[in-house]
Amino acid sequence: MDKQPSSGKISKKAIRCSWVIVLLMVVFIIVKGLVTFFVVGDKGQPDWDYRPVKDVPGESQYADYPDMPVPQHVRGGEEEKEIK
Repeated sequence: MDKQPSSGKISKKAIRCSWVIVLLMVVFIIVKGLVTFFVVGDKGQPDWDYRPVKDVPGESQYADYPDMPVPQHVRGGEEEKEIK
């Protein structure tokens, strides 16, 4: 017959091996975090200066459109042709 472990006890070598594996995983995560922190971390204030982008239609230089004779959202409607 096959021998089975007596009363389900785990050997000290297996427990030690399990703890070594867990500690190696923890060390790997900590080292990976430190490498990421020092490589990607906060480098301080950026050296470029883009100035604030004006996004209010009245302030943006790209939002100036010629006035339409009839306030509508589609150009070339029948009302526009009558005014001309």
